[in-house]
Order: sequence, then C-alpha cells, then structure tokens
Amino acid sequence: MEKILVVDDVAINRLILEDILTPTYEITQAGDGIEALNILKEHEGEFTLVLLDLKMPGMDGFEVLSEMKKRKYLKNTSVIVITAEESNEIENQSLLLGASDFIKKPFNEATVKNRVDNMAHLIAYRKSLEAKVAEQTSLLQAQYNTLLEQSEKIKQNNSRIIDVLGTVVEYRNLESGEHIKRVKTFTRIIGLEFIKAYPETNVTAEQIEKIAAASPLHDIGKTAIPDAILLKPGRLSVEEFEVMKTHSAIGGELIKQISDAWDEDYGNLCYEIARHHHERYDGRGYPDGLKGEDIPLSAQLVSIADVFDALISERVYKKAFSFEKACHMILNGECGAFSPRILTSFSNAIKKLEEANKTLK
Repeated sequence: MEKILVVDDVAINRLILEDILTPTYEITQAGDGIEALNILKEHEGEFTLVLLDLKMPGMDGFEVLSEMKKRKYLKNTSVIVITAEESNEIENQSLLLGASDFIKKPFNEATVKNRVDNMAHLIAYRKSLEAKVAEQTSLLQAQYNTLLEQSEKIKQNNSRIIDVLGTVVEYRNLESGEHIKRVKTFTRIIGLEFIKAYPETNVTAEQIEKIAAASPLHDIGKTAIPDAILLKPGRLSVEEFEVMKTHSAIGGELIKQISDAWDEDYGNLCYEIARHHHERYDGRGYPDGLKGEDIPLSAQLVSIADVFDALISERVYKKAFSFEKACHMILNGECGAFSPRILTSFSNAIKKLEEANKTLK
C-alpha cells in the first residue's frame, strides 16, 4: 500500500483528507513543517506523496518544499500542494520548488481522490520505467563486459598468431627467437618516447602497443627467400642482395593473404611493417622508395628497432657491436636515414633501451 504524508496545521483538514484516502492509502499526519521534515527524515523514501498545506505557522509550505528539494527528498516523493489561493504566482513558485500538482480548499472528495490516484499511478508508472531502464542498463553492461572480454581474447589471439609466425621466420633464419621479443620491446620503448616528445601527432599509447604487437611479422617475407641466400654466412653479392630485398614486398603480399586471421587494425599495421620497414627517410630504401613522412610511423618505429637489434646482436656474417657503438652509429647516420623525430625518440629512449637489453639477454 502506498504511503501518504498529510501536512496541515488544521487538524480537521488532515482528518478530512485521511477519511477520503483511507483505505486505499496508508496515511500519516503532521501538524507543521518541522514535524513533517522529521517524519520524512526518519522514513526517507517511504512516502509516495506528501499533501502539503502552504499556510502554516512557523515553517510554511514553501520552506518545507525548499528543504525537501535541498535534501533531495523530491527524487522519490512527489508533493501535491493544498491551497485556497487562486494566485498564479503561488502556483508558479510551488512548481519551481518542485511541487507536482494542487488541491484546492475547500476539499471536493472526488477531486481529491482523482488527483491523488492520478499522481500515484503516474509515480508507479515512472518507477516501473526506471526499474526497466535499470534492468536494461544492467543487461547492456553485462553484454558490454562480455564484448570487452571477447575483444581482449581476440587481441591475445592476434598477438599469439603474430608471435608464432614471427618465430617461424626466426628459426628459418637460424637466429634466436629472442630477436622478435627484442624488436617488440625496443619498438614499444621508442614509440612511447615518440608520443611524449610529439603529443601534437595525437598518437596514443594504445596505437604504439598495437605497432609493437605487430612488429614480429616485419621479416615474414624471408620465408620465400632461398636458403642459399638467406643462410649465406658471408656478404651477399649484388644479385643476391636484390633477391633478399624482395622479402619486403613478398611479406606485404603474404600479410594480405592472411589478413582475415586478425582484425583490420592489426592487418593494416602488419602490412605496413612487413612492406615498408626497409624504406628510408631520404627515399633510398625499398621496395617503394617512400620518402619522409610518406613512410608509415609503424614501419619507421619497427625499422629503427630492427636495425638497432641487428647491430647489438651477433649474426653469422658479423659480430655484435657494443651498445654504445650501436647507438652512436644510428644517431650518426651510419645505418641509413631515419626521420629527425624518430632519432630524437631513439635518443630519449637510450637509458630504457639499455635496461631492456640487459633484461632480454
């Protein structure tokens, strides 16, 4: 049963209203504003309606309304004002303070009952809608959480697929599978320094993480290079090097063929990295001779990470350079042209790269 608080300093008015509304509603009476507020405080949220007289000694109805609004009681309780006044000003002021309807004195039994019933039904309908909205919101939140979990699983699967394929390339190349881990780590470190130094590019940490995750496929095209060239312990001839250079274009084509294995973002990044990680800022790279910022940022970051790891790692055709020597060679332009922003990011990352290198060895 809905509960109603009748607030009026005249006892006969309270009794008349209680008689009209009983037994449909449970009625509580208050003889003044202070008593009404005390009851509302003690039974907060329990009353569906307050029938409130405006003219009362001490705290009048306007003050009660104002205090109810201040205490946020009106969120769960509606107010019907009791008044003998016909003034528009009084009605407007009541409405501004949060009143929902009016009952005129002297009371007409049918009018009182209809107005209270209508308001009670409206409140019940509103509560029903709110409950449905809350239920739908909870359902949508659960569905959203499920989608987040599925998205995370997809990301993990993407990363596993890419890492496995990258490792296949490393084993074919007779190199340690640690190369892809180092390139991934170095790419992430340099990329994060890039977004610190160049916030105006609007590159995010999430994008850097995706680039790092896609980096293991930079040499996927080497799976198509003949063993005699790929595994040759000495320097390649001009003709052999031309064959070796085709791994970038081949890698891009391979990525296109398996792009359905992951989402569009990863597919695009893997393609950019596989095809363009040997492009150079001065346009002297391959396979497309891209120049400057026409080279995708993903390829630029993986390129410098790959070159750096190649310098500090032992290969069948060379010994490893020291960490300091490798940094000097890159910053001094001895390993091809990189963009000024990439070089600055690399320079800013040197301490972190050195720490990571010690951990990864």
